[in-house]
Amino acid sequence: MTALPPPSVISRRSDLPDDFDVATLPAAPAPDGVLLCAPDEFDIVDVKNPHMAEHVGSVDRELATEQWDALKRAFTDAGLRVEVIPPLPGCEDMVFTANQTLTGVAADGRPTTLIGRMRHASRQREVAAFVDWFAGRGWHVVDMLPEGGAFEGAGDVVWHPGRQLAWAGHGFRSDVGSHGVVSAVFGVPVISLALRDERFYHLDTCLCPLDERRALAVRDAFDDDGWALLGVGFEELIECDPGEAEFALACNAAVVPGTAVIDRRAAQTAAALRRHVANVISVDTGEFLKSGGSVFCLKQWLYPPAR
Repeated sequence: MTALPPPSVISRRSDLPDDFDVATLPAAPAPDGVLLCAPDEFDIVDVKNPHMAEHVGSVDRELATEQWDALKRAFTDAGLRVEVIPPLPGCEDMVFTANQTLTGVAADGRPTTLIGRMRHASRQREVAAFVDWFAGRGWHVVDMLPEGGAFEGAGDVVWHPGRQLAWAGHGFRSDVGSHGVVSAVFGVPVISLALRDERFYHLDTCLCPLDERRALAVRDAFDDDGWALLGVGFEELIECDPGEAEFALACNAAVVPGTAVIDRRAAQTAAALRRHVANVISVDTGEFLKSGGSVFCLKQWLYPPAR
């Protein structure tokens, strides 16, 4: 098999060797924890994506807290350690902890976080709190993105399970130029996917890898080049039910080896997942769906310390 030389960014099927096989890439560790932020400040004050339309001012904070507490328990039940970062006053979207940074394990084995650049000005103040949190716990914190660009962390970068490979989206919240930075910082090849449907404004709303061989994905979210690349990277692409993809954000599930956590409204998708994942936990993220986020958006992956 022909190796991919990291750092590298692939955006077309023709960029990949004909004999490319994900299984030939170096192994990567699975996350062992999640970072959450309590919804004490959560609200919808403007419209940043189509899901937020008609929901400004409609958040039931008490119900959101109940749903967040249940999600926290679900992550614990999945065998993950749970850490919580305090919310900043007035940061209504900080509860969506996937976006401010990208976490992973660099090629040298160090847990690393790449600092993001939020597209909307109202979210930019969140980032410094995450920088302080990770730096205070010994993570390698990297700031390499150019000023003025946009990169919304794990919202637009999804790690290939078990392999040193990143799938990265661009178009609505992250600039394509950020993909080369991801490749350089983590020392991995990046497969770049153009997002074409604003309902699926982040990659984590339309791509959910289940394991090294399989992924759940929304066909309408990708152009033909992107869909072809996904077909090379995964032996089996499971097309998500369009209704559940849009209204339950079914692809915004969080999956670790043996367990998937998904919103309870995505019943058809959950049934499909049970054919491939031993333990599927359904939770209610209804208040957060109003803002265009669900399980994956509400957490940031954490990794064990380097040995």
